[in-house]
Amino acid sequence: MKAIALFSGGLDSTLAIKLIIDQGIEVIAYNISTGFGATKDRQEHMQNMCRQVGAELKIIDIQNEFLQDVLFSPKHGYGKHFNPCIDCHGKMFAVAKRLMQEEDASFLISGEVLGQRPMSQNSDALKMVLNDANVDGLLLRPLSAKCLEPTIAEVKGWVDRDKLEGISGRNRERQLELVKKYNLTDYESPGGGCLLTDENFARKIRDFIAHDTFEVRDIAVIKYGRQLRLNDGAKLVIGRNKDDNAEIEKIENEKFIHIKTVGIPGPHSLISRDATLADKHLSAKLILTYCKSSADKSYELDYEGEKVISSPFENKDGFTKYFV
Repeated sequence: MKAIALFSGGLDSTLAIKLIIDQGIEVIAYNISTGFGATKDRQEHMQNMCRQVGAELKIIDIQNEFLQDVLFSPKHGYGKHFNPCIDCHGKMFAVAKRLMQEEDASFLISGEVLGQRPMSQNSDALKMVLNDANVDGLLLRPLSAKCLEPTIAEVKGWVDRDKLEGISGRNRERQLELVKKYNLTDYESPGGGCLLTDENFARKIRDFIAHDTFEVRDIAVIKYGRQLRLNDGAKLVIGRNKDDNAEIEKIENEKFIHIKTVGIPGPHSLISRDATLADKHLSAKLILTYCKSSADKSYELDYEGEKVISSPFENKDGFTKYFV
């Protein structure tokens, strides 16, 4: 007997997997990546949690499918920001159902808890997801199973319903009891692991789509660095730190060109390839303001072979209007 788990790396999905593995069932933990994971070292964390409970981790990329089918036209709308949570969950379960034959799995599990999230985990939302993904009866939610209708796995006796949980609501006392029981370590505190639930990130997406078509290759552009929109409409991204700079430098996107300071240390940056000369000069001043530079001196920046000479602003107070 084998099950596929929808695995975020969070505590709830980890506990859901453990409850099923403890009944002698093999679990494949699938992380379904939409491209909007919040941390760059997420995979290492997920692998650590899977090791602790004895599950195999696999990652599948659905970025194109997610953008095309979900992000900009969610049937059930958005949450507080740019998060189409119900449609997103439905898409993930539909993808997991497709994987069942490949993995020779008999049912699906998730770490959802009835009533824990007001939009995506209320009773109606949980039913909507089952219908949208056509997984009614196939999807078992071990943490709230005793609060929900029995699934095929329970009815057929593959899983002992009495050994599952009946958790509901936002109190996590029972989850913490299970943490102690299973000696889990390094688990995450509860919170959104998706950038689409973040107000600042939602604003960056709205700004981007107001000026351009958003594609998979653009996800990385708005995930890193300071995001600015210049006078003539160019987008500028300025690295915040060493890690940001490294991620921005790796971006290959024909819509943007890379900018490097010459002769002085500075942030790695991107600017729209079609930026006007005026926006390029403005971007140079902005970038130099984040360097150890002097307002009375001029410096050179390399715009993929094009040289721009500029000096920094005297202070940063005058250009907050450019930040997205």
